[in-house]
Amino acid sequence: MAFRMGVGGGNASSGMGVAEHSVSTFKELQRKKVHRYVIFKIDEKTKEVVVEKTGGPAESYDDFTASLPENDCRYAVFDFDFVTSENCQKSKIFFIAWSPSVARIRPKMLYATSKDRFRRELQGIHYEIQATDPTEMELEVLQERAS
Repeated sequence: MAFRMGVGGGNASSGMGVAEHSVSTFKELQRKKVHRYVIFKIDEKTKEVVVEKTGGPAESYDDFTASLPENDCRYAVFDFDFVTSENCQKSKIFFIAWSPSVARIRPKMLYATSKDRFRRELQGIHYEIQATDPTEMELEVLQERAS
């Protein structure tokens, strides 16, 4: 049986909903290519996953990683463009669950229990990466997964 909470509704484990703006911003990245990346955070006051920052199409992977906080958790999507061995231009969307090892326990738990619910709202993700350290999400990791 398929069950889907309406946007903004919570789930039993975390109580976090998903702001409509978060889903529409993801669709802009996916369909219109107006963003290179989107960084999401959990707003504990509204109990929703909201957009924290977007990066324009010209921004690099370094710009994206520099936008993630060093000591707090975030969700992010990155539109990764690459050229295949057959010289074809391709694009894959990565979902990154950023949970640095130096983050406090409460945010780690909150992001971990809310991830699957949020991830299901974003239709069209190709790959998922869980990262606790910047080396786990280096550009080479994306290149390896995408090819």
